[in-house]
Amino acid sequence: MGMMWNLWHGCHKVSEGCRNCYVYRRDSRYGIDSSQVRRTRSFRLPVERHRDGSWKVPPGMVVWTCFTSDFFIDEADEWRIEAWRMIRSRPDVHFVIVTKRVERIRQSLPDDWSCGYDNVTLYCTVEDQRQAEKRLPPFVDLPLRHRGIICEPLLGPVDLTVWLDERIEQVTVGGESGPEARACDFAWVMQLHDACAAAHVPFFFKQTGALFIKEGRHYRIARKNQMTQARKAGINLP
Repeated sequence: MGMMWNLWHGCHKVSEGCRNCYVYRRDSRYGIDSSQVRRTRSFRLPVERHRDGSWKVPPGMVVWTCFTSDFFIDEADEWRIEAWRMIRSRPDVHFVIVTKRVERIRQSLPDDWSCGYDNVTLYCTVEDQRQAEKRLPPFVDLPLRHRGIICEPLLGPVDLTVWLDERIEQVTVGGESGPEARACDFAWVMQLHDACAAAHVPFFFKQTGALFIKEGRHYRIARKNQMTQARKAGINLP
């Protein structure tokens, strides 16, 4: 089972994958400045308990962090120290961190990190070949026990072959959602699928995105159907 832990809110756009960020789109409806980073009320969620003494985050849970920010954003440096302490205190929970800020990971790791915490998986996000070539070389050399790659929103063909080895536990792929979504071509998805199959790396096709191309035909896919249609493709690799 999985749940979200949003430690801080707010981010800065750093590449093309951020252009149509859903956080900016949603915040704009309420007059909120998404570029202002602030700690949230759920900051201490993993170490909080219900009145009966049970954990609010039950043992065995997979927790996805910072879904409206980036765990390694510089404004959160002073809060991240405490975040690492909470993560370390819950070895019965697995934490997933997704980031575009690979260049800040090494300097932001806790002093007792060594080769990584066993209950933490880090994913690097790359949306096109340019970002793959920029972010993945330093990412694969980081001291991590668990790591993966996310190609979402997938904005063009990406060749991951050189980085696919036993260090990568999964590649996740997805198209872009939202009213201004850019197209995702099934041929790009299959290129990544085939590279993972050849390297024996698990592959997960998460969602088609709102504008999907298959064999030259363009499809508009409603948000509620994007994950279902991806699953129906039947191309996931365990």
